[in-house]
Amino acid sequence: MKIGIIGYGTRMHYFLDRLLELEMGVEVAAIADVAADKAKSLLDRKGSVADGVRYYADADEMLEREALDGVMIGTRCSLHAEMAVKVMKRNLPLFLEKPVGVTGADLAKLREAEKASTSEVVVSFPLRNTPMALLVKEIVDSGRLGTIEHVQAANNVPYGGVYYHDWYRDEAETGGLFLQKATHDLDCLNFLLGLKPVAIAAMDSKRVFKGDKPAGLRCGECDEYFTCPESPYVLRRISREDATGDGCAFAVDTGNHDSGSVLIRYETGMHAVYSQNFYSRKGAARRGARLIGYKGTVEFDWYRDEVNVFMHDAPRTETYKLEAAKLPHFGGDEALARNFVGVMKGEERSATPLSMGIASALMCLKAERAAKTDAYQSLAPEREEDAS
Repeated sequence: MKIGIIGYGTRMHYFLDRLLELEMGVEVAAIADVAADKAKSLLDRKGSVADGVRYYADADEMLEREALDGVMIGTRCSLHAEMAVKVMKRNLPLFLEKPVGVTGADLAKLREAEKASTSEVVVSFPLRNTPMALLVKEIVDSGRLGTIEHVQAANNVPYGGVYYHDWYRDEAETGGLFLQKATHDLDCLNFLLGLKPVAIAAMDSKRVFKGDKPAGLRCGECDEYFTCPESPYVLRRISREDATGDGCAFAVDTGNHDSGSVLIRYETGMHAVYSQNFYSRKGAARRGARLIGYKGTVEFDWYRDEVNVFMHDAPRTETYKLEAAKLPHFGGDEALARNFVGVMKGEERSATPLSMGIASALMCLKAERAAKTDAYQSLAPEREEDAS
């Protein structure tokens, strides 16, 4: 199976390993990237995998010239929808990185393209594919807990600096941090509940990653390089963390909220609350939820690799220990890779189709709007174009 990649950066470089590890005959035929030399240098790190790969500066040229069995899109977020439409016009299997779009207009274009295309689109939603999420889904669907009537979910991100040091700080590129992070978690909640979200409210704050340093300041140019807790020097040598860029996290042009919360109403009338923040570190990391029914509660945390079930009518707790915390995306990436291979072979349908990507992105866009307007937002799909 020959694949073409549009936008070969860190995510595609990482996910390509998951495909190759399957040993199912996947080969990279071509890469389209505006920085083709940089993409080539990155792929060359994989040794013989790079042999014979053809490079293009233009995606249309690659799609016109190459005979491909599938395409993967890993461009900057603002180009995801535009590039996806190009691939869908050719009815090719597509692996699309999230978020599928960063504006309401993007989502409307994707929905129209889907109507005219036979492409099977696999959206990069690894969380719902993790062993932990599948176990929780099994417990919820068993009915042991009763119907789920309340959800408390959180994502305390231990590597949040990445969203303030480099290109992620540009909200015009990313659509904001609800789209960057919550899109995964909200999609997983929709999966676990099996319910349709109908309205959303939100609030966000920027209390940590802000300041009066000049726009465009790089850490190496700053007189606080050896003392600033966010400088590459301090992160690597004192905090023992990876540095994710050298843009000043306390400059006037930093962008992005550093904590945010959403309140979601589902079709049955039940509601869920989700919060995320980007300055938790080390042991304070958390990503998971509590799903509460009348008969019982299930809670899970991907970082702790643990699921707990509390039965409300019996003095017992059931604990499940998994071994997936150190796997790529907690084990979800391998499932995505297997599904994409099955789609390219014509043996499977997408387990994370475009409709799910659009639904999650719409929730995040409406959350951004709700936070700016202090007003509930309807999640009616016919209003996608007004979501931004």
